[in-house]
Amino acid sequence: MPPAMTGEERSSWEHRFITANGIRLHYVTQGEGPLVLLLHGFPEFWYSWRHQIPVLAEAGYCVVAPDLRGYNESEKPRWGYDLRTLARDVAALMVALGYERAIVMGHDWGGVIAWQVAMRYPELVERLVIMNAPHPAAMLRELRSLKQLRMSWYIFAFQLPWLPEYMLGRNGANEIGRMLRGSAVQKDAFPRSVTAYYQAAMSKPGALPAALAYYRQFVRDLPRSLWRRQLRAWPRIQAPTLLLWGLQDIALSVELTYGLEPYVKQLRVVYLPESGHWVQQEQPEQVNRLLLNFLQEREANAPGA
Repeated sequence: MPPAMTGEERSSWEHRFITANGIRLHYVTQGEGPLVLLLHGFPEFWYSWRHQIPVLAEAGYCVVAPDLRGYNESEKPRWGYDLRTLARDVAALMVALGYERAIVMGHDWGGVIAWQVAMRYPELVERLVIMNAPHPAAMLRELRSLKQLRMSWYIFAFQLPWLPEYMLGRNGANEIGRMLRGSAVQKDAFPRSVTAYYQAAMSKPGALPAALAYYRQFVRDLPRSLWRRQLRAWPRIQAPTLLLWGLQDIALSVELTYGLEPYVKQLRVVYLPESGHWVQQEQPEQVNRLLLNFLQEREANAPGA
């Protein structure tokens, strides 16, 4: 069992449940104002945003950090891990919360989903922030390169039946903690007291098969995606977009950040040289500063400002 959270951690947010797109989602929320959605990646849950939730709430936003479909306290159906359904989860969550628009921020798989939400539901996304998550056009392009194929070896390893679940889940999901610490540049971001939370979340019944289903569905859909993108262009994202990228990511190459201008109308890319993949946890102060600056631009451009 992970250690109990401190009193400060417990009092800084509320835990709630909501039904969206036919499944029960758990989320953590704090603050009032315009909606900011924080979408986590693998092998995480809402807790990966613990450094951002109180800061964004204090800045005047209603912050909502859900456990994505299949993760932690959210429902874990056997289906629905394709990108169309995952994007619909987020859109439905926004509507269920009573908002017409949101600022959407995502890291890793959460960022992959955030790209999809911005393309499929442009009317719902006011601003977009992506952290170490590739735009689908860039990912399909770079998967043709030997460099990215080597870096993406784990995606293909996850296609094996039952073995990834066993390897990641044994000994209290100890491999999850090792993965987080081992791939981070700033190792102090993942002491055992922190990785214990992730191990506990991934040890819940059904959590590992659900998390791995994201990768398995992605590979199943890959041939169709490659063919479709030869036939039609990707929708161009209209929302102002900030892309944050930890340059020492061992799984995603920096080339994934190149050549995105045809797909995003207003794009700013900021590189974090001293960070690996887990940017918002490895460099929380720098990330928070960049987020607040990006949101201040929103306020400056608001009607009547």
